[in-house]
Amino acid sequence: MSHNAAWHNARVMYQRDTCAQALGIDIIEMDEGVAVLTMTVTPHMLNGHQTCHGGQLFSLADTAFAYACNSQGLAAVASACNIDFLRPGFAGDKLTATARVKHQGKLTGVYDIEIINQQQKTVALFRGKSHRIGGSVTGEA
Repeated sequence: MSHNAAWHNARVMYQRDTCAQALGIDIIEMDEGVAVLTMTVTPHMLNGHQTCHGGQLFSLADTAFAYACNSQGLAAVASACNIDFLRPGFAGDKLTATARVKHQGKLTGVYDIEIINQQQKTVALFRGKSHRIGGSVTGEA
């Protein structure tokens, strides 16, 4: 697997990822087992405390997780995950989620995802477990 193949898999997934597109999530970096995505917090992402809704943070982390665990071209989905919210995000914040493989077996994997803000401060930590479901990400043989 190559850096170019990871980008190819990400582009194919992103074309069908209407959720990521709607949230304004952009792919910044791709490699085997690694994905770096960004999202700018908009006013419609704020909760009643005027901070970024935890569900929006979860979606950013989960999306980075998805791209990292599918980067090798084998279709995978989340089987479990958890998130720790460490500091709030605010309207206008540019958040970066970096997902890195910790372990990838034949069928299951473990990935750590960190979300940071534009001041390089950690906003949330996410750990996801993946399960390969068979087939390829692109649908190609």
